[in-house]
Formats: sequence, C-alpha cells, structure tokens
Amino acid sequence: MIKIFGNPMSTCTRKVLMTLAETNTPYELTVVDLSKREHKSDAHVRRQPFGRVPALEDDGFEMFESRAMCRYLNDKASGTLVPSDPKARALMEQWISVETSELSGNAMKFIYEYVMKRPQDPAVLEAARAGLETAASVMDAQLAKTPFLVGAELTLADICFMPYFDYAMATPAKEIFAKHPHVMAWWARVSDRATWRKATGKA
Repeated sequence: MIKIFGNPMSTCTRKVLMTLAETNTPYELTVVDLSKREHKSDAHVRRQPFGRVPALEDDGFEMFESRAMCRYLNDKASGTLVPSDPKARALMEQWISVETSELSGNAMKFIYEYVMKRPQDPAVLEAARAGLETAASVMDAQLAKTPFLVGAELTLADICFMPYFDYAMATPAKEIFAKHPHVMAWWARVSDRATWRKATGKA
C-alpha cells in the first residue's frame, strides 16, 4: 500500500492526491498537521529533508517532491497522465516548467496575502500580478486550441496547475484569470472532475 504523509490542504499534497485519484490507486494518507509544525518534526524530516509535505513511501521505497511523485505514481499505475508520444510528453514537461517557474510562485503571493493572512509587500504583489498576467495570457493562447494544456486529454501538466488555481480563485488573482476566457473554461472543466472533488474533499 502506498503511504502519503501530507496535508490535504497543501497545494503539493493535492497534486499527489489528484494523481492517485485519476489513476485509481489505493493509498493510505497520514495527515501531517502543519499548524502544529509536524512537518518540521524529526520523524517527518527523515522522510522529507526540507521539512515540507508530502512524502511518499511504497514498500520501502521513499521519495519526496510532489511533481516527481506524480510521475512515479502514473508510471506505476500504467496511467495515461503522461503521454506516450515523445512530442506530447515534451509539451507536458514544458507546461510543468511553466507552472513551476511562472505560475505557482506568483499565485502563492496572492494566496499568502489573502488566504493565509501573511502580509506581502505591495511591490511583491504587483510583481506577482504582472507575472500572472503573462502566464495566464500564454495559457489562454494554448487553451484556445486544445481543451487541456497538452491536447485533448488531462495530463500531469493540468494537475500541477490546479491546486494553485483553486486557492488563487479565492483572491484578487481571479480578476486576472477572468480576463482570459479559455483559461476560465479550462478551470471550469478540470475543477468539475469527480477526481478533483475527491482530492480536495469537496465530493
């Protein structure tokens, strides 16, 4: 049985939970209480040396870093979340890189400010706004052509974006995304999946 040590409110844990749901993979979740700083405990740091969530254990095999976990879980389940075509797979990796470099960090500034109530400097928020404007514009151009980021089917690329969108949509970042109709249509499409509702406890 695959064991996940994480928190269902965490963006990175949600990527992994969504991948597990999409691949119909059984798992056991041990909740790490972030409010009690259990992610910084000696026991958890032995699993995740950076003191973050999630961590994974699979019959003695251990790993951390959510995007790598998602790839592993898809491969282990012979899932369809990673395209078999080399070009499509390269495009998936391209979009995951966009999420990592251009989207998530900027979205998190809004999430810190408006969801976690961790005040951000106005200049930081303004820079994050500019970054999200660019990222959303680039996404919109792609999503005008295909229903998902890589084509006709959901991939890990979409999954990696989803947790940040979920929280950012409860902040003024929603105004940025709302300017981009194809991004909004994509978000409606992916957030309505039963697997996402299960992964986020909204089922």
